[in-house]
Amino acid sequence: MSARLFVIGATHQRAPLAIRERLSLNADAAAALQQEFASLPGLKEFTVLNTCNRVEFYGVATTAETTAQVTAAFCARQQFDPAEFEKIRLSLHGRDAIQHLVEVSAGLDSQMIGETEIFGQVKDAYAAAQARGATGPVLNRVFQKGFQAAKHVRTQTAITAGQVSVANVAVELALNIFGSLKAARILLLGAGDIGEKTAKAFQSRGAAALTVASRRFERAMELAQALGASAMPFDQRELRLSEFDVVVCATSAPDTVMKLAATKAAMQRRPARPLFFIDQALPRDVDPAVAEIENVFLYNLDDLAKIAEENRAAREAELAKCRAMAAEKADALWRQIAPQVEGLAARPEPASFSSQGSIPPASRNPASP
Repeated sequence: MSARLFVIGATHQRAPLAIRERLSLNADAAAALQQEFASLPGLKEFTVLNTCNRVEFYGVATTAETTAQVTAAFCARQQFDPAEFEKIRLSLHGRDAIQHLVEVSAGLDSQMIGETEIFGQVKDAYAAAQARGATGPVLNRVFQKGFQAAKHVRTQTAITAGQVSVANVAVELALNIFGSLKAARILLLGAGDIGEKTAKAFQSRGAAALTVASRRFERAMELAQALGASAMPFDQRELRLSEFDVVVCATSAPDTVMKLAATKAAMQRRPARPLFFIDQALPRDVDPAVAEIENVFLYNLDDLAKIAEENRAAREAELAKCRAMAAEKADALWRQIAPQVEGLAARPEPASFSSQGSIPPASRNPASP
């Protein structure tokens, strides 16, 4: 029986934010799931990609039953109804899986077409899988050649022209609310890449009063020093909420870190001045109910992406060209590796893969889109 190259998962294309929250893998769940995958006898190679907009499993399996086991293991781990997952599931094989990888890496499948962060996230996911010994001759070639193809698409087209990002959209919204950011007090919750980029975007538009809070205070101090900002203990975030005008939330917390009661209390102390939440986290950091409070503005990842869609027209014409290039690259690569994939079906599994011990968590926080 022939082996198959596949990608299975769920993305923003069919799964709304509330569903992606339930599917997103935290570090412990990612490590445990990778351990389960490593023990599946028919799974020759695999890589897990876990971001704010997608959770995807790329792999090489000996049978269709193996891919079904991958889906079953994931749904069981996340306590998600398999029938519900079937309605939103992405499932591609062979050259279609390759084209999808190229399009994802090039930013063609992102909520914000042409964004650049996803390329680094895919590279990190592949590097982590390679370090675990979970990739082999097929995925190594697919990812390495896929990265080359994605770079070609980006450099040979204008897909990044007029590019927008979550950070820039957030800053524009803040300008609409406050008029000027010179006097605005910004609180950054979380010290990861996305939060840092948003903080820098605010500073570039005139914001001078920036405070960083992270569950690891030493990391907050580190980032604050790099930004020329101040640091604050994370457990003071709700007590001092009334001091801030804009709160950028980008933590990896499993539950909300900004509650309704604390926000109401803060607004009682500053009823005349707006409070703007930018929730970039998955799962979400801010209780959605705070949006009902007068003079409070809350935007999550999907809200920001919808606003960014208004700026998509400049890149729309390039999208068809990019996808045609991605398809051409996928065709060529599939022709090269198809015989290799077929040959894996009869090949015995390497001992180093089937007898793995503890597998470390994914290297990148899922709060990054």
